[in-house]
Amino acid sequence: MDSARFPGLFLLLFFFRYSTAVAAAGISSTTNGDQEWRSATATYTRGTATATGGGQAGACGFGELSESDYGFNSVGVSSALFERGSACGGCFELRCVDHIRWCLNGSPSLVVTATDFCAPNYGLPGDYGGWCNYPREHFEMSESAFLHIAKTTADVIPVQYRRVECHRKGGMRFTMTGKSYFYQVLITNVGSDGEIAAVKVKGSRTGWIPMGRNWGQNWQCDADLRGQPLSFEVTSGRGRTTTSYNVAPWNWQFGQTFEGKQFLP
Repeated sequence: MDSARFPGLFLLLFFFRYSTAVAAAGISSTTNGDQEWRSATATYTRGTATATGGGQAGACGFGELSESDYGFNSVGVSSALFERGSACGGCFELRCVDHIRWCLNGSPSLVVTATDFCAPNYGLPGDYGGWCNYPREHFEMSESAFLHIAKTTADVIPVQYRRVECHRKGGMRFTMTGKSYFYQVLITNVGSDGEIAAVKVKGSRTGWIPMGRNWGQNWQCDADLRGQPLSFEVTSGRGRTTTSYNVAPWNWQFGQTFEGKQFLP
């Protein structure tokens, strides 16, 4: 087609093909990397930092949440959202909708972090107690987080959610675990979308070693990295990569936590 003779038609076809490609790739048309609103449900549990983890490590391995930056604005998510741990650390904006009795006026929203797994209960129906049964998309919140969007007299509430950027203070944190030829690191306080898609580690006597997800945000490799400074390359769920060189000194010990770089806004 001669674009000089039919400029308007050419631009229209270009826009259509671009929009189709974007939709096929699952890329949202919203700004700042935020996704469009989707429908789900939410409940809460009294007196715990997360609904399912409490003071334990939880399914993501983050440990005592009341002492971390995730705090009480953290949630357990159903398996449809958990995605075998890849959602750990991801940020969601939630708002209560379509219920004048339970939702707060104006439907205020709250940004929460996925820190745990909400286990299914297939002994109960999905619309009565089995809120986290697959394929339901459900959030189990702490009571304090729930109070930001709804009244505690509610049982299960209809919500809308969308994935948003995580705003963290300071750099990513790397906690060393494992022993001898089994090396594992827990990575927390991740910016960008909060998720981690890939990790590599490098010692002063090695090349870059790809790590595998052990569970939650614990990543592991079969290597003896003791006695050498360690660097990390972290790739977010949206494909952004940042490299933190010499995060841990040569004399690091298992159980220690070190701070690296952070994804830029």
